[in-house]
Amino acid sequence: MRKCFMLYSRELIFHTAELFFSEMKLIDAFQIQNKEVVAFVGGGGKTTTMFRLADELVAQGKRVVTTTTTRIFAAQIQLAPKSLRLETRDWRQEIERIRRELQSSPHLLIVGMTSDDGKAFGVEPTLMDELIGLDEVDVVLIEADGSRMRAFKAPAEHEPVIPASTTLLVPIVGMDVLGKTLTDENVHRAEIVSRVAEIPLGAILQNEHIARVLGDARGGLKNKPKNARVIPFLNKVENAEQAENARTIATKLLQNDAIESVAIGAVKNLESRISNLQSPVSSLQSRVSAVILAAGGSTRMRGETKQLLKWGDTTVVGNAARVVGQARVNEMIVVTGNHADQVRAEILGTNACVVYNPAWTSGRASSIRMGIGEVHANSYAAIFINADQPFLTARVIDSILEKFFETRAPIVVPTYDGKTGSPVLFARELFDELCALQGEQGGRDLLQKYRDVLVSVEIEDPRAAMDLNTPEQYAAAKRIKDEG
Repeated sequence: MRKCFMLYSRELIFHTAELFFSEMKLIDAFQIQNKEVVAFVGGGGKTTTMFRLADELVAQGKRVVTTTTTRIFAAQIQLAPKSLRLETRDWRQEIERIRRELQSSPHLLIVGMTSDDGKAFGVEPTLMDELIGLDEVDVVLIEADGSRMRAFKAPAEHEPVIPASTTLLVPIVGMDVLGKTLTDENVHRAEIVSRVAEIPLGAILQNEHIARVLGDARGGLKNKPKNARVIPFLNKVENAEQAENARTIATKLLQNDAIESVAIGAVKNLESRISNLQSPVSSLQSRVSAVILAAGGSTRMRGETKQLLKWGDTTVVGNAARVVGQARVNEMIVVTGNHADQVRAEILGTNACVVYNPAWTSGRASSIRMGIGEVHANSYAAIFINADQPFLTARVIDSILEKFFETRAPIVVPTYDGKTGSPVLFARELFDELCALQGEQGGRDLLQKYRDVLVSVEIEDPRAAMDLNTPEQYAAAKRIKDEG
């Protein structure tokens, strides 16, 4: 069993209430910290995203260098508040001039010498390795490849050029490329995309093709430094259909352990920059584990074990596992106790991780601890599901997950006719407090403690809240099911 403590390697900060609405900035989604080196690759808004992030950082009092290891248009250079062109190919001779400029400007764009076509050359990646060590620099942002203004691309042999000091890699795609044909008119380096996505030239680009390229070592992950985090950004999401497609792509990408989270949003109107009222990130998709609590003794069932009661063509616990398997969770953990072998037999054939709680008679808290102990280290949250909610649906679970992705609230609860119910999602920063629970103590004490920062999702169908604690409740539920 995994130990019950803060497993995720990157420090997680307890968010304040100001973040608990759909107003997520890039700095929040990418979890930018001091001395971060961020490399943007792909197509569909790298420059726009880089400058928007720089503005957000400056607004927080940070000193930022933006630059490129490829080429940059003159029009794009003019969008920077201040730029510096290197006057020699040996950047070591330029360090003191760079330091002087940084003292007077919190955001400095550094580019190489200008070519005959008006573009500025990129700078050597070793310069970024040097710059991040300067006292005058808090964050370095890099456009690490080109896409010729296309929304989607795969890198050629010589790209991307990513500095060794990069701590965060952000592969970007413009979601407006979905539904278009795989041609050079729509995609940069269409032939390489064809090979990586394993589709012919001229094919219609679909969700799985985007996910395959972004998550491939020949695509969005190419030349990733060993210890760099990866957060793809699905950009230009401007309607409900694009949002649904983006969520589908994100789910596929999160099957790759190299990817930490997936940001979804739309960065546009570069000229208006940070004054733009639209939040650039609508959702930050991350891994969430589902913990099905199926260890209880069914003390009010007068001899029956409610987990094993028949429900349609399966049992109550079998139905719970089926529902969770249809939801957008990244792993399913089932905690057993009472009649453990029989419960396990009912979920054979699912992808559930089954863990036995030898202390199940001590109360609900021990099962919560056992479940948390099995949550994967790269999960940002866990949603706790009672095995005896037969009308719970994957749609309800996904609604709770989406509210977490939009708000990053530490607790997300469903409400049924205005009353709080189950299942409840807890962010990782509360796992230690959940592990400290004792006896029959559940998470309700934490709901009260953090009532000012939890968020709720109203569920339209109140039947989803029904649980089965007595034979009478089971009989009533069966009647409702039979009546359709």
